[in-house]
Amino acid sequence: MFGRGGRKGADQAPLADNGPGGLLAERMARRSRPDEAPTDDRAVRIERLAASLDDVLGVRLDAERAAGRSPGEIARLAGELVQAHFRAGGVVLSVLELRNFVNRALSSAPPAAPDSAAQQAPASVPTPAAVVASAPVRAAAPVAERTPRPEPARKPAPALFAVPSAVAPPAEAKSSEQTAKAAVRARLDQARKTVQSLLLKRMDTAAAAELPREDLERQLDELVREILVESKIQLNRSEQTELLTMLLDEMLGLGPVEPLLRDETVTDVLVNGPKQTYVERRGKLELTDITFDDNAHVLNICNRIVSKIGRRVDESSPIADARLMDGSRVNIIIPPLALDGPSISIRKFSKKSIGFDQMASQGNMSPQMATVLRIASRCRLNVLISGGTGSGKTTLLNALSGMIGHDERVVTIEDAAELRLQQPHVVRLETRPANLEGTGEITMRDLVKNALRMRPERIILGEVRGPEAVDLLQAMNTGHDGSMGTLHANRPREALTRLENMLAMANLNIPNKAMRTQIAGSLHMIVQIQRMRDGMRRLTHITEITGMEGEVITTQDLFTFEFKGEGPDGKLIGSFKSSGLRPNFMPKAAYYGLDKALMEAMG
Repeated sequence: MFGRGGRKGADQAPLADNGPGGLLAERMARRSRPDEAPTDDRAVRIERLAASLDDVLGVRLDAERAAGRSPGEIARLAGELVQAHFRAGGVVLSVLELRNFVNRALSSAPPAAPDSAAQQAPASVPTPAAVVASAPVRAAAPVAERTPRPEPARKPAPALFAVPSAVAPPAEAKSSEQTAKAAVRARLDQARKTVQSLLLKRMDTAAAAELPREDLERQLDELVREILVESKIQLNRSEQTELLTMLLDEMLGLGPVEPLLRDETVTDVLVNGPKQTYVERRGKLELTDITFDDNAHVLNICNRIVSKIGRRVDESSPIADARLMDGSRVNIIIPPLALDGPSISIRKFSKKSIGFDQMASQGNMSPQMATVLRIASRCRLNVLISGGTGSGKTTLLNALSGMIGHDERVVTIEDAAELRLQQPHVVRLETRPANLEGTGEITMRDLVKNALRMRPERIILGEVRGPEAVDLLQAMNTGHDGSMGTLHANRPREALTRLENMLAMANLNIPNKAMRTQIAGSLHMIVQIQRMRDGMRRLTHITEITGMEGEVITTQDLFTFEFKGEGPDGKLIGSFKSSGLRPNFMPKAAYYGLDKALMEAMG
C-alpha cells in the first residue's frame, strides 16, 4: 500500500500475528533501515553549517558588544541566531549541541563542528557511496544548497549594527557608536520615568532632602534594584549605577543638565527647549543627546535655579539672571517670550583660576603682553576690557584682579555675581530686579553711587552697559584709581564710542567734547579680547589712551595680533606684535619701580 507490496512471506506474517506490538516493532525497525537518511549525512550537514556560522554571527555579535549589550542579552541573541541558522539547513540541534555552538560563538575562537572531522574543510569531507546511492532526494538537496563559499563577502551593515572600526570606515563606526549611545540613553530615560514615580511613593521626600548625597545614594541603591525587579526592567550593573545617578540628579541637582556641569571640558551649556541641548568645548559648539521630558520639566529646573537666590521666573517675569552655587552665570527666558520652550544659558567657570602665565602658555597672549598687563594692574591704571559675548572678558578681569594688593579694599558690582577675587578684603554687591508689584528694583547705578560711600580703593564693574558709566568714570578720576570694568565692543575705538553713548543715556546736558574729555581723563587702557573662528580666545589689542586732540580722543596701540593664515589642523596662525612705542604711563610705572620691566616688555 505504501510502496512495499513486493515484499511477501516472512515480512507479511508478523504484521498479521503480532498485533499492535508488532506494528511498533516494525516502525522501530524501519528507522534503522538504509533507505532513510543516515546519521552520517546529518554530521556532514552540521560540519558545513558550522563552517559558515562565523560569517553569520561574527558581525552581529561584535556590533552588539560595541553597543554595550549585557552578556545575557548577547548569549540569548546568539542562541536564537544559531538555532535559526541550523534549522535553515535542515538540522534541528539538541540542547547539548546548541549550547556547544553558542559557547563557541561567544568565545574568541570561531565555532567549529562537534568532532575532529570539523577541522577539515567542508569540500574534503568524504561521502560514503552507500549514503549517496540510497539517500532520498529530499535529504540530499540541503547539502548541495548549503555548500559554503570559500570567502563570503561581507555586505555593509546597517547603521545600528555597524562593523567595528577595525573593518568599517571610522565615520561609520562613529555613527554606529552615537546611535548605540542614543538607544541606551532612551532606554535609561524610560526606566527613570518608571522608577521615579514608584520611588517617590515609597520614600520620605522631606527626610531625603536633608541627607547628604552619599548617604541618600547608599539608601536608594537597594530600593531602586527592588523596583527594577518588580517592574521587570532589565539593566546591567553599569546601567543601574547610571540610573541611580540620574535619579539623584533629579532630586538634588538640575536633572539632565547635572552631568554637563560636572564635565570640566564644558564651558557653556545652552538648553533650547526640552529636546535640544548644546555645549561649548574648546570654543566650539556641540550638540548633545541630553533631553528633557517636556516643557514642564525644563521649567521645573528653571524654578529650582532661581529660587536658590530668591528670584522668580514666570509669565509675569519671563526673564531672569541667576547664578549657581559654584558661581556659574545663568540666564533664563521662558514662554511666551521663548517660542520653542524655556531656554537656559549657563556660563561655567573653571574651578581652577586662570592666570596670565596659563594664558601665555595657551597662546591667548604673549609673555610680554602678560607682563605689561601685570604692570598696568599693579600701577593702578583704570582698565576697560572690551570684547564680544563669550570672548573671555570675565576670565581676563579675574586675572587682572590677581595683581591687586591684599591691603586694598575692593568693591565689586554685578548683575549676577561671577567675579572671584582672591583678595581678603572684597565687598560683593549684586543688583536686584523689581518684585511682583514692580517696586524694589536696585540698579547698577544705585550700587555704584552707594559704593562711593563705602571707602573703596578700587571699584570693579562686571559689565558696563548703561548710565552707570557716568558714576564709574567719576569714581575713576576722583581718587579710585585702579578701577576696572568690561563692555561689549568689537574694537578699542568702538569701545570708546559705546562708552560715549552710555554717558548720553544718563541724560547729561553737556557737550560731546566735555564727555570725551572726561573719558580721556578717567580711562588709561583698553584691552581687546576676541574669540576667533578656531575657538581660541586671543588678545588682539592693548591700547593706551593718550589724551585729546581737538575733540578726538587719541590712542596708541602697545600690542596687536597679526593674522597670517590657517594651519593644517584648522588653527589660526599669527603673532603678537609690539609697537615699540614708549607707553604713556611710564612715569606712573617709574613711581612704582616698574619702569625697567615695562621697557623690557615693550622691546
